[in-house]
Order: sequence, then structure tokens, then C-alpha cells
Amino acid sequence: MKDIIFATGNAGKMKEIREILKDMPIVVLSMKDAGIDADVEENGTTFEENALIKASGIMEWCQANGVPGCPGKCADDFIVLADDSGLEIDYLNKEPGIYSARYMGHETSYREKNANLISRLDGVAKEDRTARFVCAIAAAFPNGESQVVRGTIEGYIGWEECGENGFGYDPIFYLYENDLSTAQLSPEEKNEISHRGRALRKMKEILLNSSKFC
Repeated sequence: MKDIIFATGNAGKMKEIREILKDMPIVVLSMKDAGIDADVEENGTTFEENALIKASGIMEWCQANGVPGCPGKCADDFIVLADDSGLEIDYLNKEPGIYSARYMGHETSYREKNANLISRLDGVAKEDRTARFVCAIAAAFPNGESQVVRGTIEGYIGWEECGENGFGYDPIFYLYENDLSTAQLSPEEKNEISHRGRALRKMKEILLNSSKFC
């Protein structure tokens, strides 16, 4: 069974990904673990396009350069997964959307980003603060084939940050069923319902039933 390189440098994502895939008899490596020094421009117009661009780009890099962090292994020994995820706020025309990570600039803290989004919703009623987290996950196989899936979770934007778990926009994204932010959930609770958890479980099902994963 092939191991996985997940094309991200985000430590929070890698923690979630490894937890969700922990029952699979494989190694899940980050780009840093694999020794990959590549920067793929995600210039798509949808989450799916960006995920596919990144997964395919990193697979092509590995086929050209090998996998420096894994002596004795080559690109054919891996499947590359990549995700593009973000927050869509309906009242703000689905901003920040595919630009979620780049919103207000890469160097801007999420505390500042969250405060800005809350301020832009000043005076907006709860029923109009609808939002969702979206995650598209793409798989690039050594033979050039690919797959992509999407997971979402619906909620609303709160009036303040709350919770110490999670990362990014989690402290301002609240669930209707319990009025808790996703940063107030335990890692296990979040992984069960999150957009990334849902997308990863769809991808895991595809991989486990694919001969290309063997």
C-alpha cells in the first residue's frame, strides 16, 4: 500500500489529517517530512481546481526530483493529497472563499482576520450570518490520474471569538445545533463533523477501493 504525502505546511491541518487517517496502515508525510521544497501557484477559481493544481504539481515535482526526505523511495511509492479549504460567508458574497488563507495578507494574524470579518457583519442578524467551511481534497496518482472530493459544514458567524481549540477561523464559526464555535469542540468532536473530516473520509473510501493505492 502506498504512503501519502499531504501537500501542506500547516501544522494544524497535519494534526487533524493524521488523526482522521490514523486507522490506515500507512505513513502520512507533510511536505517538510518528505523534504519537498516546492511552491505551487494555486491559481484556480474553485476549491476543487486549487486542490488538483497543488496535488498534481507536487506529484510532478517528486517525479522530477525524487522524495529527498525518504531515501530509497521515489514518487511511485506515494500518492499526493492536497486540500484547498476556506470559509464562505453568504452575507459577504461568500468571502473570503478560496482566498481564506490569503485574506488580508499571509502575514496578518487570524485574530485580526476574524475581527475584521466580525466588524463587517456589524448589525447583521443571526439568520443572515450564514456561513460554511468548505474543503476540497484532491489525490494525484503516479500514473497521472487524479480524484477530487468535497466536504462542507454549515453554520454561522458569531459576534466574538470563542474557544481555544482548532485554528484559523474556528473561533468565529458557530454551529446552529449547539451554538458552540468549532474552536470549542474537542479534536475528536471536530474531526467527526468538520469539512476536512468529511472530505478525508470520502477520499479514504476512494483510496481503499482503488487498485492505484496498492
